[in-house]
Amino acid sequence: MIYDWYNIITQASKSYTCGYCGNPIASEKGYFAINQFGQKIYIYVCHNCAKPTFFDDLDKQTPGSIYGEVVRHIDDAKIKDLYEEARKCFSTSSFTAVVLCCRKILMHIAVAKGASENQSFISYVEYLSTKNYIPPDAKDWVDYIREKGNEANHEITIMAEEEAKNLLSFIQMLLKIIYEFPANTKKPVL
Repeated sequence: MIYDWYNIITQASKSYTCGYCGNPIASEKGYFAINQFGQKIYIYVCHNCAKPTFFDDLDKQTPGSIYGEVVRHIDDAKIKDLYEEARKCFSTSSFTAVVLCCRKILMHIAVAKGASENQSFISYVEYLSTKNYIPPDAKDWVDYIREKGNEANHEITIMAEEEAKNLLSFIQMLLKIIYEFPANTKKPVL
């Protein structure tokens, strides 16, 4: 289908969460195109990061919104990068990749907190549990990550959005408990 594009203009304001910077915005700057059937598509420009977001004629956003919050004070670059990778995978509807990243994050946390490398996944989970990095009532969540991670890794299956969202939410909470909250409670040295 051929679309005729129009230069950057002020158009009807659009509220969305930027798929690049993760900020909720309402932009009115961008481009639009129209085809011979009158269908319109839009590109809005984020006023925070100046990057474009595409909306098709069904209002599907590309890149999609990043899910989850930024977790501060993660002192291990690999863990921080994996978490951000999982959030970005969610924005592209790569839900199986999100699940696999969340599983891998648990392994990296265990090693960062003192577990030996090249162990089984279950040994990393046990390490986190015995060293009290996992809250007592959250052990079922870690088991859920194990089950879904094994399913995504070893079976011919595709993970759904809800599964990815659940795992990413739990990982976010765990990262906040292990890294962000302790850093926030430290008093400055005088």
